[in-house]
Amino acid sequence: MTAPVRIEQDDAVVRVVFDRPDQLNALTTAMLLRAGDAVEKAAADPAVRVVVLTGAGRAFCAGADLAGHDIQADPDTGTIDAANRLTRLMRDIPKPVLAAVNGPAVGVGCSFALAADLCVARESAYFLLAFANVGLMPDGGSTALVPAAIGRARAARMAMLAERVPAPQAFDWGLISHVVPDADFDSEVAAVVTRLASGPTASYAQTKRALAVSSLSQLDDAFAAERAGQSFLFGTKDFAEGVAAFRDKRRPAFRGE
Repeated sequence: MTAPVRIEQDDAVVRVVFDRPDQLNALTTAMLLRAGDAVEKAAADPAVRVVVLTGAGRAFCAGADLAGHDIQADPDTGTIDAANRLTRLMRDIPKPVLAAVNGPAVGVGCSFALAADLCVARESAYFLLAFANVGLMPDGGSTALVPAAIGRARAARMAMLAERVPAPQAFDWGLISHVVPDADFDSEVAAVVTRLASGPTASYAQTKRALAVSSLSQLDDAFAAERAGQSFLFGTKDFAEGVAAFRDKRRPAFRGE
């Protein structure tokens, strides 16, 4: 069965749509691999000049699919590797990537929204590094992406307290590039995409490269640290309790074990 990620191409624009609206676009490893393959293919296609990442329904992405996670299984780093690959591809593709954040961007979904070159968000959307709520740490490159945008103190606040950051606040902090009233969201996304698609693609590529060198030089180190840290945390009692509490819709009782 094909992973629920829609890939749509309209002339110079490729849209990668997380398409599990009933699960708020919670991500499986297969979905991450399919999205990464789409970005990789777009990078190699000279006809493509813009990539848009968005979600179906009322959410951008609820993060990893914890409801389907088997906490009794051996820890599996495949999902982390697939997530890191998607973020890396978004950084490295020599074409602009726009995140169209139509609703909540949570967990690794938040990481992907922030990995885009530009992020247009609905006013009602929010950004949430929810990992601590289940005894995990941020991944998908967010330990580099977030402090690069808003500084270490605010990054620690987002990561450790797992507070929602409403889209207007995210814009004020410098976390995202655009916030628009919900009614204007589709037209603003279309306008930005049109401008990028008709713009100087080679210029954009060199700008992306220079910005990555100056502000994301530690991203690969962050991937390695996140992978190691998350692999350890998968085996903790706090993670088991966090997932159980998530499934039971209750507050977790963490013990630091």
